[in-house]
Amino acid sequence: MKRSFRILLSVLSGVLLSLAWLGFPGWTLFIAFLPLLYLDNFFTERKSEFRSVSFWSHAFLAFFIWNILTTWWIVHATAEGAIMANVTNSFLMSLTFWLAHIARRNFKSNLGYIALVVFWISFEYFHFHWDIEWPWLTLGNGFANNVKMVQWYEYTGYLGGTLWILVLNILIFKLGLNWFQKKPVRKSVYLLSAFVVLLIVPVTFSYIKYFSYVETENPKNIVIVQPNIDPYSEKYDAQAENGKLEKFLNLASSKIDNETDFIIGPETLFENPGFWNEDELSTNSQLMQLSGFLQSYPNAEMVFGVSSYKIYPDKKNAPPTARTRDNMTYDMFNTAIFLGNNGQTQIYHKSILVVGVEKMPFAKYLGFMGDFVINIGGTTNSLGRQEEPSNFIPKDKIEIAPVICYESVFGEFVTKYVQKGAQMIFIITNDGWWKNTPGYHQHLSFARLRAIETRRSIARSANTGISCFINQRGDVLQATDWWVEAAIKGTINANDKITFYVKFGDYIARISLLMSILMILQLLSVWVMRKKGQVK
Repeated sequence: MKRSFRILLSVLSGVLLSLAWLGFPGWTLFIAFLPLLYLDNFFTERKSEFRSVSFWSHAFLAFFIWNILTTWWIVHATAEGAIMANVTNSFLMSLTFWLAHIARRNFKSNLGYIALVVFWISFEYFHFHWDIEWPWLTLGNGFANNVKMVQWYEYTGYLGGTLWILVLNILIFKLGLNWFQKKPVRKSVYLLSAFVVLLIVPVTFSYIKYFSYVETENPKNIVIVQPNIDPYSEKYDAQAENGKLEKFLNLASSKIDNETDFIIGPETLFENPGFWNEDELSTNSQLMQLSGFLQSYPNAEMVFGVSSYKIYPDKKNAPPTARTRDNMTYDMFNTAIFLGNNGQTQIYHKSILVVGVEKMPFAKYLGFMGDFVINIGGTTNSLGRQEEPSNFIPKDKIEIAPVICYESVFGEFVTKYVQKGAQMIFIITNDGWWKNTPGYHQHLSFARLRAIETRRSIARSANTGISCFINQRGDVLQATDWWVEAAIKGTINANDKITFYVKFGDYIARISLLMSILMILQLLSVWVMRKKGQVK
């Protein structure tokens, strides 16, 4: 096989992997790995001629194309961040596939493919839990706009989709290889049967579930406000912040009535943290105006986002993220505020922070570089964070999960709110940084999967769009247009039932991690024995 053809196959895999994030159907992922699997097989069969690193270079090219085509829009916020995200993610993906290729060189065929599946799932799980989280391209996310196909995510979560994609790719490849090598039909019967079952059964079950699912009636009337504040030209002085308040209240007034239960504003509706000292909220002038507005609507309560700060008595009692200025030690937060009709407030600090924007990764070791953290959110250094998610408790005691922006990409994380009693999810976000690109569409689509996994209705307020309601089947309702001022009014149902996925979380990943460890130990033992000349 000529090198130029091998490169073409790498490019083809990269393009196919990108399609589901660019608006094409998720089933395109069922064939996306075929060119890479063909290359893997080529280099495995010729392992005496090529070193394994030859395959790695092809895998890196494929994954780099995938990353570039789907997440290039990060460049609008930061060129440095875009380069870091795309190169790092491509490297980690190719490293995972390369390790699976090494397993294929040393294990029997089927065991080698099992290694590919468990290594990849382990990698995706790892990408949700280390200090440079970037799970945007988790394979299971590829069905976010095809929710009728994946209603079974309430049992498996997004990693069930990853498992499905990998297994079907391998089955299709092995069937094609058997046909290409003109092997007897009987050798393909089991493969074909497995492929048909694994394709038809989940899809059939999902469609039946989708059309038969009925939400329990427990309605809450909600007004969502989309103020459409341009984050690139936004001002932060008192006049500007009061202007944002006036706009927010005017938009809310256009939809609110005496039946409204909640008004939702977006992430960082008020951006200047200097006005939001958490120890002095009772005297905050903007909060008092919002509270006064609610007095005219006896049922209404409010959720919105601010940039806030908290002062500590001294460095000794402050967390590592705290900073010192003018002899004052304090933390800054990306905060969701709940404002009750009685004027009382509840606070949630964003737990999962965006690398390079809101936090310095590995701060324990790289804290000295804090001043170089990319400033696109109005702050430098790392923000403070809340270790565990917590719910807002309104007057009717039906708890709300306040999910801020990036947190909505993390499936198992969102289940923690539900485990603690959340019956509805409010997502507040500001997607204006990405401008009119696929980025904000992708971010919205991931929320649909959270609705299915938890069977919780979602109200989503996005500063520049898309704001919407999402029902418990993952359907998007009353979606606003991009980059317009808007307010929408709708009803969502609270739900207190717990899904299998909420109860057990990413069990697929934990099984994969165990199997990965065992396979890596097996690879190491083979390597040691080869060094001793006990195996060829």
